[in-house]
Amino acid sequence: MSIHKHPLAEVFGYLTIDQGEKANRFRTHRLCPFNNKVPNCTKDKAKNPLGVCSIYQDDVPVITCPIRFREDWMIADDAASFFFDEKATWSSLTEVRMNDSKDKSAGNIDVVLVAYDNNGKVYDFGALEIQAVYISGNVREPFEHYIKDPQSRALMDWSKEPNYPRPDYLSSSRKRLVPQLLFKGGILHSWRKKTAVALNKGFFATLPNLEQVPKSDADIAWLIYDLELIKEKDHKSGRYSLKKVDEVFTKFEPALLSITTPSPGKIEDFIKLLQEKLDEQLETPPVNKTIERPF
Repeated sequence: MSIHKHPLAEVFGYLTIDQGEKANRFRTHRLCPFNNKVPNCTKDKAKNPLGVCSIYQDDVPVITCPIRFREDWMIADDAASFFFDEKATWSSLTEVRMNDSKDKSAGNIDVVLVAYDNNGKVYDFGALEIQAVYISGNVREPFEHYIKDPQSRALMDWSKEPNYPRPDYLSSSRKRLVPQLLFKGGILHSWRKKTAVALNKGFFATLPNLEQVPKSDADIAWLIYDLELIKEKDHKSGRYSLKKVDEVFTKFEPALLSITTPSPGKIEDFIKLLQEKLDEQLETPPVNKTIERPF
């Protein structure tokens, strides 16, 4: 039985039940506490941002905003430990455009980590892609309803409403993860550069089993995170904190093949479905209508 009938876990960085001074200030001013490019949340619409960082699925918070992964820039430290020697001096650049051989954009890389020497010259780099989860259903409606009165709607019951928001892992992998690996990942792999992918524990669990290799032989590091509820003495509701729970190292091509290879059902079941649809069509006589006085 689900405890949370409120679908939203974090709004503008804080639990919906958090009525503390700081949480109210972030909600009022639509601020982002997770190192967005500007102090405010800019998700979906800059003027009317959708300030939902995570939603609940079976009482477990699922990250739905890529900026949420930037808490304390932990993901950059974890990626750098995969890309570079521990003595390397490095920095991070966000939203870096990547072009193909025809000078057409292959998309933006979320974060590029660059290692540089004492003269500030870049000698190595790696790409960090952040994979938040798509949502099926409508998340803006419960957000707008909650944000109008956060105090009285902190524990609102949204479970009976239509289009209840849920994580859509299948779309997240097919529409986001696979294209990222195919295009940007393919270019990086051709350059023999490494990729790190930061994603939620629940999202990674829906992927097929990936053949693991030692860290030193890997092309891709899968950095797996979860949100851990931290209780503080002077804070009744607590706050969710980003925590790395695992890391998996793979080669590029086997990982891509595993994710893109479908798991086919039985052809007999598909033929049965075709037969049913054909039978319906044959059993339904065509509807003939006479149009009187067409002119």
